[in-house]
Amino acid sequence: MTESVLTLAHDLVEMSRLVEDDDVEAITERFLDRLVRTVPDCDHAMITVETPDGPAETIAAKRGPRATDLTVDLTGDNPIGEALRFGEPRRIGDVEAETRWTAFTGALSVHELRSCLVLPVPTKHSPPAVLTLASRTPHHFDGHAYDIVLLLTLHAGVAFDNVRVYHDSRTLVDNLTTALQSRHTIGQAQGVLMHRFGIDAETGFAVLKRASQHANVKLRDLARTLVTAQEDGELTEALAKHGITGPNT
Repeated sequence: MTESVLTLAHDLVEMSRLVEDDDVEAITERFLDRLVRTVPDCDHAMITVETPDGPAETIAAKRGPRATDLTVDLTGDNPIGEALRFGEPRRIGDVEAETRWTAFTGALSVHELRSCLVLPVPTKHSPPAVLTLASRTPHHFDGHAYDIVLLLTLHAGVAFDNVRVYHDSRTLVDNLTTALQSRHTIGQAQGVLMHRFGIDAETGFAVLKRASQHANVKLRDLARTLVTAQEDGELTEALAKHGITGPNT
């Protein structure tokens, strides 16, 4: 196995690896940085995503050592918009011979970029996105470089989906944990009211719910207040403050 293949395999592993604090922005930056270093003569790379209302938006960009920062207008006709809209790749072999997308190719020419490749990023759980690469070398993405970029892009799609699923799962776990904690606190507050007024659990919950609605306070917040007041020896004052005087409150 050649050194270049080993390097590519290592880059693929690193791009797919998630760490706890990863988000889409962090993993995109890491992907573009490795891509520019892995693909020979790749002078500029950027990720553009589709927005629900409005033009596409570039969320990350990286330039190689031979290039300057590139800004392109995404509101008119351009290969990036077409790749997002149709889910198909677009390629410019040489901007000096390209007759399509004149504003876009003009921006490339200003930065002495001669060839460009736009590839859809295959995702299942993330918004539509495309990867755009540009080089100062004409027809740079026509051969072996295209195969490398395609492979990297496939892994990028997996990485983007993984980070979104990971954070969705974390959010779900956090919400479930909060719900369980709230349920426990409400149960404690019911016990406080049951002991105070000599009522059963169902009546205790009804009292708590009516007081919550009357005071326009979330049920879990009122429950936490009563439990804390009980622990601090201030239950009488807390009950009076929230107008809880008995089972018929």
